[in-house]
Amino acid sequence: MNFTHEHQSLYDTTKKFVETEINPHVVEWEEAGLWPAHEVLKKMGDLGLLGISKPEAVGGLGLDYSYQVAFAEALGFCTCGGLPMAIGVQTDMATPALARFGSDYLKENFLKPAISGDQVAAIAVSEPGAGSDVAGIKTVARRVGDEYVISGSKMWITNGTQADWACLLANTGDAGADRHGSKSLIVVPLDAKGVDRKTKLDKLGQRSSDTALIFLDDVRVPVRNLIGEEGKGFVYQMQQFQEERLFLSASIIAAMERVLDDTAAYTRQRQAFGQSVLDNQYVQFRLSELKTEVEALRALTYRATDELVAGREASLLCSMAKLKSGRLARELTDACLQFWGGQGYMCESSVSQFYRDLRLHSIGGGADEVMLGIISKRLGYGGKRKAG
Repeated sequence: MNFTHEHQSLYDTTKKFVETEINPHVVEWEEAGLWPAHEVLKKMGDLGLLGISKPEAVGGLGLDYSYQVAFAEALGFCTCGGLPMAIGVQTDMATPALARFGSDYLKENFLKPAISGDQVAAIAVSEPGAGSDVAGIKTVARRVGDEYVISGSKMWITNGTQADWACLLANTGDAGADRHGSKSLIVVPLDAKGVDRKTKLDKLGQRSSDTALIFLDDVRVPVRNLIGEEGKGFVYQMQQFQEERLFLSASIIAAMERVLDDTAAYTRQRQAFGQSVLDNQYVQFRLSELKTEVEALRALTYRATDELVAGREASLLCSMAKLKSGRLARELTDACLQFWGGQGYMCESSVSQFYRDLRLHSIGGGADEVMLGIISKRLGYGGKRKAG
């Protein structure tokens, strides 16, 4: 990926926003279990940060996805993991299919306001019994005249307590006969009658990012809220996942570098057995090894970005980047926390914050095991599972 002056400018703008508009409030938002999504996203929309790779016709900047990766990487300077995730839902999880396949009506009424920051978006795919198994969702959208009547539930919905609408995956056909061709993506206003999203989930980490359990009881939305063609929702969602997984990979690189830097600084001043902890060769070597792994992840993420921008099949490399980022985050934060000793177990330490927050990356957006299934399939190693 060629990191140009324009990439750097976007990166610097995003980093400055994070440091001035987000980080000073992280402790407050973490304690509240909620961030002011409308307020923050409106400020980001005014800076043009919510539609970087979206067409200019809908208010975006019309840039290729490499600029979105630069944006995601700069978001990693957040002092928590929940806010990059919540912002990424707006930019890279709830809106790509809408931008690619949505009608003029949907773009005007939902995509444009999301890009400007006037509306908050959510992606509603996972369910209590169907997380990584997207094809296993049970939510049903029955067509009745010019409306869809939607019933079911959605679980782990980021921004769910305050989003204006959700890009929702539902069965519009017989899922028993065709698990993949029976699904559609539908824009569902979350203030519609029959939507219950009062249940805010209590999570291990990413606490400033509100996450909801959403119930839908005969929720009626116009058929014109359908994204693209009926029955193509699974395909659209799989395409949407590529951008989501690249975003997630890029968005935690700076966080992992921060943990390494903070760990080096802490172990340099922490004394044990007559010397600093960092004076131990094992600690030096382990931190050096982990720093090398972070750079390898950055290179893999950039290479996957190049493939995506070039219009080539990128699912293999996107899945590899997602797998590597999640596993490295677990390994790195665990190793560094050990070097902090008891202080690392305290909530106020950065290593403790990211130990909790980054653990999700091996689960959300497709679990490690799903990534391995896709990689195995793409490499021709066998397996009956269809790659996503």
